Amino acid sequence: MSSTTGCVSQGKDEKEALDNIKEAITAWLWAEDQKAISSIAIKSEQQTLLVTV
Repeated sequence: MSSTTGCVSQGKDEKEALDNIKEAITAWLWAEDQKAISSIAIKSEQQTLLVTV
């Protein structure tokens, strides 16, 4: 079974709808980052984490 997630938005015109969906995408990406960060075990040595988007 697969799960699909994403963003949906609307606006009074095309510009507002695009602005709103960009904001929704940014918030969704931030939430996904927070989930990933919380799943990483904290180790005694400092590590560099590179994320490419």
